[in-house]
Amino acid sequence: MKVVECQGLMKEYGRSTALHDLSFQISENKITGLIGRNGAGKTTLLSIMAGFQKQTSGEMKVFNEQPYNSLFTSANSILVDDQMAYPIALDLGEVLKAASRFYPNWDEGLAKRLFDYFSFQNNQRHSELSKGMKSTFNMIVGLSSRCALTMFDEPTTGMDASVRKDFYRALLKEYISNPRSIIISSHHLEEMEDLLEDILLLKHGQKLLHISVSHLKEYAIGVTGSTNVLTEWLDDKEVLYKKGVGTSMTYVVIKNIYSEKIKLDAGKFGFELSPVSSNDVCIYLTGESQGGIDDVFK
Repeated sequence: MKVVECQGLMKEYGRSTALHDLSFQISENKITGLIGRNGAGKTTLLSIMAGFQKQTSGEMKVFNEQPYNSLFTSANSILVDDQMAYPIALDLGEVLKAASRFYPNWDEGLAKRLFDYFSFQNNQRHSELSKGMKSTFNMIVGLSSRCALTMFDEPTTGMDASVRKDFYRALLKEYISNPRSIIISSHHLEEMEDLLEDILLLKHGQKLLHISVSHLKEYAIGVTGSTNVLTEWLDDKEVLYKKGVGTSMTYVVIKNIYSEKIKLDAGKFGFELSPVSSNDVCIYLTGESQGGIDDVFK
């Protein structure tokens, strides 16, 4: 079953285009990482999926329905982000009670255990919490809702390292016991990579990749060698990143196709091969073609 079906999606704000001709599908019971730099369109995409905004053109379906103004989508999906706000008149205990009445699969026991673990008090107000504690409380609502589509937009904002680890651990344990479709947008790919099954990578509102994490780990390879020899060898290769090493050596990251031939060539030309992390692959793919920050200081 396809939980999300997106075809030719466009979203414009005046003269600015946030999403451009975006097409993808997300199957049920998968954890997908939505990755991209600031301004890539991640938050806009999640907002359209949640039914908070309507696309300019194209099609978005969640549970086979247009999510905008859909009560069914609202009851079966949740978007957890730092913009979540609750009525000022309600304390945290009352917020959880209200959530339990709205979400049909709400797990009151889980909410209570997480609430106590993170040392919240019933009489606290969401507006009075620190940024990190707000994110932690929002996470409790997201996990306890047990929505068939649970979306987290930068869920660890403000959390310290130990709480982030607790969040990822709680999410994984909850997913194992109660599978659902989870989408996590985050800048901390290196922290959550082991949680993810698929990666949807965006750049300037367009899809660059939608592949499994296992394929992403093999997507690129690092090659270090003599600059003169390496430059000629790269003629028919797709170079993702390149930098000089000393006065006569160069390090490049290339798309890892024909991997056996690359290994043979490495032995023949004296190249050194090295793995490239998934996080670095995403950084290189979404970087600008004119170069990195060092070019500013030339």
